[in-house]
Amino acid sequence: MIRPFLEYDMDSVINIWLEASIISHNFIEKEFWMSKIDDMKEKYIPNSETYVYERNNMILGFFSLFENRLAAIFVSPRFQNQGIGKEMISQAKLLRKKLSLTVYKKNIKSVLFYESIGFERAGESIDEITNQMEIKMEWQCID
Repeated sequence: MIRPFLEYDMDSVINIWLEASIISHNFIEKEFWMSKIDDMKEKYIPNSETYVYERNNMILGFFSLFENRLAAIFVSPRFQNQGIGKEMISQAKLLRKKLSLTVYKKNIKSVLFYESIGFERAGESIDEITNQMEIKMEWQCID
């Protein structure tokens, strides 16, 4: 079930974000992600429209929207490749007529995932915080 984020979900969401970030972004030091925990708790999650994917009272993933931007989408590594990410993207597409996101170019698995569900490349830039190349991707509802 996908439902709106509630304050008591914070620890689960942060744990999923941290574990998945470290694994999927192994080209960035683990310490970088550790240093961003407070920002996620105090700034990014509270200022976004966040939804969690819950099964058997356990949060397995989440996504965050900020305006028309898919600011975050993460699935617990133990539950990846089960369609949870696709379900969450489908929900995000119901909530917005268009979406944009950025993904690290080296995160090939995620780039291919987004392309497989209808996102198109719309440019590249350097992330000034990590100095990593990012791909901007966009999706738009076609009525």
